[in-house]
This record gives sequence, C-alpha cells and structure tokens, in this order.
Amino acid sequence: MSFVARKQFSLGEWVNYVLLVLISLITLIPFFYVVSISLTDPEIYVPMRFSMIPERFSLAAYTYLLSTNSFLNSLYSTLFITIVGTILNVIVTFTMAYGLTKKSLPGRKIVLSFVVFTLVFNAGIVPHYLLVKELGLLNSYWALILISLTNAWSLIVVKSFMESLPSELEDAAKIDGCTDIGVFMKIIIPLSMPAVATFTLFFAVAHWNTYFNALIYITDSAKWTLQVLVKTLIIDSNSQGYATSSGDDKALPQETIRMASIVLAILPILLVYPFIQKYFAKGVMLGSIKG
Repeated sequence: MSFVARKQFSLGEWVNYVLLVLISLITLIPFFYVVSISLTDPEIYVPMRFSMIPERFSLAAYTYLLSTNSFLNSLYSTLFITIVGTILNVIVTFTMAYGLTKKSLPGRKIVLSFVVFTLVFNAGIVPHYLLVKELGLLNSYWALILISLTNAWSLIVVKSFMESLPSELEDAAKIDGCTDIGVFMKIIIPLSMPAVATFTLFFAVAHWNTYFNALIYITDSAKWTLQVLVKTLIIDSNSQGYATSSGDDKALPQETIRMASIVLAILPILLVYPFIQKYFAKGVMLGSIKG
C-alpha cells in the first residue's frame, strides 16, 4: 500500500503525461499513415482515404522502386556520399581537434580564432558555388563531401571532450616511448569512443539527408541523391524515369510509390540509430564539460 501511495500523481503530472502522449501521437500518426499507404495493395488503394492499417498488404511499390535504375542510382549515390563522407568527417574532425588541444602548436590561437569566426559569419551560397566550380567539382560526389569535411561546432565540442580526458595517461604513454600519433591512436581514440559514435551519427545523418547542396551542385539526374529523387517523386506527379507499371500490366498508384520512397529514404537511419543511441547523450555531455 505504501508503494501505491508513493506512485500517486498530481494534477500537474497528469497534464504533462497527457500532453506528452498527445504530442507523441501527433508525431507518430503521419509516419504510420505513410507506412500504411506504402504497404497497401494497389488493387484496393483508394485516394484520399485515411487508413492506419492496410486492408490488404502488398510490397508491390517497394518491389517496383527497387527495380528501377533511377532509384538504385540515387541509393548508390547516397550510400557512397554517406559512407565516404562520414569516414572523412570523423578523421578530419578528431585529428584537427586533437591538434588544437596542444598549446605548444604554432598558430593554435589563430586557427581557433578562424574556427570561432565561422560560427558567426558564413560566406554564403554564391562563394561556395564559385569555389566548387573553380575546383572542377560540379556534378561530382566530391562536391558534397569535400566542402563539409568538418564544421566549427563539431571541432569545438570534440576539442573540449579531449581536453577533459586525464592528461596523466598521455604523459605516461610518452614516457613509455609512444609518439604523438601512437598516443592519439592508442589512448585518445579508445577513450573518445562515445564522442566518435555520437559524431559518426551526426555526420552520417547529415550526409544521408543531403538535399540542398545536391540540388545546387549535381545537375546530372543519374547522380541525384535519394532526398532529391524523393522530392521529385513527391512534388512532380510524372517524375522522370518512373512509369506507373509494375511489370504485370497493372498500374501502380503514384501515391503508394511516393510513400514507399519516403519509407526507404528514412529506414536506414531508423535502423542504425538504436545501436548508437546509448553513446549519444554521453558523448555530447562529456564534450560540453569544458568550453
């Protein structure tokens, strides 16, 4: 009885819980609706009819999408940009942040000033485009990777994280004859795995969701990213490269194809996120101890 008494909620707590449930439903219902439409059998699909559970399940829309060259090309483009871009982001960010933790580094304060300066001022779209054009990177995947190898916020957080690590470990490793590279690879990186996991997720999500830069720098439809193609499918009813035929002389509703493309675009991140979630809060909080 005493345990039950301790679990009595006040009116304010009930209001908070009800509001949280309502907000959760408002957030989740559109997602379930998208999944429901994408799994609805094209033969019984009725436009503008709201249904949370398909009357008859079918993977026809997914099968069709995964059989088209346009979708497969965009999937390849997004995977390449995400994998290569994330790896380079992590390497550049953590090596540069480690270098900036060394007070003996020549020009350290100047570099830090430039990093902080970019937090306040941005060159803008036109200078970025002209730079990419002069480098000959237009219509190249590298235009989406090299221009965002790191950013000021990530550098500052990772630098603060590394400065919070015990300096005695590094001193002991150097006494044992370990070089700076050895200290970085054998001491700093293993201790920084929460931050590595956190920023790997940040960078991967950013690359996977690449849209605006791809829209500007990539004009070849064969190199479109997944997000650009999904936008084209959703906004343009007669999207290039997508006929409404499933291969068996039956028409596929455009709406089911659009919803299936949305699900396929967000599914990989939803599958990866739970495996890194435990590092997420820990990595960011540890990186914010020092400023």
